[in-house]
Amino acid sequence: MTGLGAPGRNWTLVLRRRPARMVAEGSGDDYGDGSIDAYELICCDCGDDPDVDYREVSPELRRIRGPYLIAAGVAAYSRHVALCHSQAGQAADASRV
Repeated sequence: MTGLGAPGRNWTLVLRRRPARMVAEGSGDDYGDGSIDAYELICCDCGDDPDVDYREVSPELRRIRGPYLIAAGVAAYSRHVALCHSQAGQAADASRV
Protein backbone atom coordinates (compact mmCIF):
# COMPACT_ATOMS: atom_id res chain seq x y z
CA MET A 1 0.00 0.00 0.00
CA THR A 2 1.37 3.37 -0.91
CA GLY A 3 0.70 6.60 0.92
CA LEU A 4 -1.55 9.42 -0.05
CA GLY A 5 0.33 12.22 -1.58
CA ALA A 6 0.70 14.47 -4.56
CA PRO A 7 -1.57 14.43 -7.59
CA GLY A 8 -1.09 11.40 -9.78
CA ARG A 9 -1.57 8.87 -7.00
CA ASN A 10 -0.48 5.46 -8.16
CA TRP A 11 -2.76 3.37 -5.96
CA THR A 12 -6.31 2.18 -6.43
CA LEU A 13 -6.97 0.35 -3.15
CA VAL A 14 -5.95 1.41 0.34
CA LEU A 15 -6.76 0.54 3.94
CA ARG A 16 -6.53 3.75 5.94
CA ARG A 17 -7.31 4.93 9.44
CA ARG A 18 -10.79 6.36 9.50
CA PRO A 19 -10.82 10.16 9.80
CA ALA A 20 -11.06 11.16 13.46
CA ARG A 21 -14.01 13.43 12.78
CA MET A 22 -16.16 10.40 11.92
CA VAL A 23 -15.45 8.72 15.22
CA ALA A 24 -15.71 11.95 17.21
CA GLU A 25 -19.10 12.81 15.74
CA GLY A 26 -20.56 9.48 16.84
CA SER A 27 -22.22 9.06 13.47
CA GLY A 28 -23.54 5.64 14.39
CA ASP A 29 -21.06 4.07 12.00
CA ASP A 30 -18.24 3.81 14.51
CA TYR A 31 -17.85 1.17 17.18
CA GLY A 32 -19.76 3.20 19.75
CA ASP A 33 -16.94 3.14 22.26
CA GLY A 34 -15.05 6.23 21.11
CA SER A 35 -12.40 4.00 19.54
CA ILE A 36 -10.11 5.64 17.04
CA ASP A 37 -8.87 2.26 15.87
CA ALA A 38 -11.38 2.21 13.03
CA TYR A 39 -10.11 1.69 9.48
CA GLU A 40 -11.78 1.95 6.10
CA LEU A 41 -11.10 0.41 2.73
CA ILE A 42 -11.08 2.83 -0.22
CA CYS A 43 -11.23 1.31 -3.71
CA CYS A 44 -10.95 3.80 -6.56
CA ASP A 45 -11.51 1.01 -9.10
CA CYS A 46 -14.96 0.44 -7.58
CA GLY A 47 -15.76 4.15 -7.94
CA ASP A 48 -14.86 5.34 -4.45
CA ASP A 49 -13.10 8.67 -3.93
CA PRO A 50 -10.94 9.10 -0.84
CA ASP A 51 -11.83 12.79 -0.71
CA VAL A 52 -15.58 12.08 -0.40
CA ASP A 53 -16.99 11.73 3.11
CA TYR A 54 -18.36 8.34 4.19
CA ARG A 55 -21.87 9.79 4.54
CA GLU A 56 -21.82 10.96 0.93
CA VAL A 57 -20.94 7.66 -0.78
CA SER A 58 -23.43 5.03 -1.92
CA PRO A 59 -24.54 2.19 0.37
CA GLU A 60 -22.53 -0.22 -1.82
CA LEU A 61 -19.33 1.77 -1.26
CA ARG A 62 -20.12 2.03 2.46
CA ARG A 63 -20.21 -1.77 2.63
CA ILE A 64 -16.75 -1.87 1.07
CA ARG A 65 -15.40 0.97 3.25
CA GLY A 66 -16.31 -0.57 6.56
CA PRO A 67 -15.43 0.48 9.35
CA TYR A 68 -13.05 -2.29 10.34
CA LEU A 69 -10.75 -3.03 13.21
CA ILE A 70 -7.21 -3.45 11.84
CA ALA A 71 -7.22 -7.28 11.60
CA ALA A 72 -10.65 -7.35 9.94
CA GLY A 73 -9.54 -4.52 7.63
CA VAL A 74 -6.47 -6.43 6.48
CA ALA A 75 -8.65 -9.50 5.83
CA ALA A 76 -11.20 -7.36 3.93
CA TYR A 77 -8.37 -5.84 1.87
CA SER A 78 -7.11 -9.31 0.92
CA ARG A 79 -10.63 -10.52 0.03
CA HIS A 80 -11.28 -7.42 -2.05
CA VAL A 81 -8.04 -7.87 -3.99
CA ALA A 82 -8.86 -11.54 -4.62
CA LEU A 83 -12.46 -10.87 -5.69
CA CYS A 84 -12.18 -7.62 -7.62
CA HIS A 85 -8.63 -6.84 -8.61
CA SER A 86 -7.39 -10.28 -9.58
CA GLN A 87 -10.29 -10.62 -12.07
CA ALA A 88 -9.33 -7.34 -13.73
CA GLY A 89 -5.71 -8.44 -13.86
CA GLN A 90 -6.65 -11.81 -15.34
CA ALA A 91 -8.82 -10.14 -17.99
CA ALA A 92 -5.99 -7.79 -18.94
CA ASP A 93 -3.53 -10.68 -19.14
CA ALA A 94 -5.94 -12.72 -21.28
CA SER A 95 -6.40 -9.85 -23.72
CA ARG A 96 -2.64 -9.74 -24.32
CA VAL A 97 -2.50 -13.40 -25.37
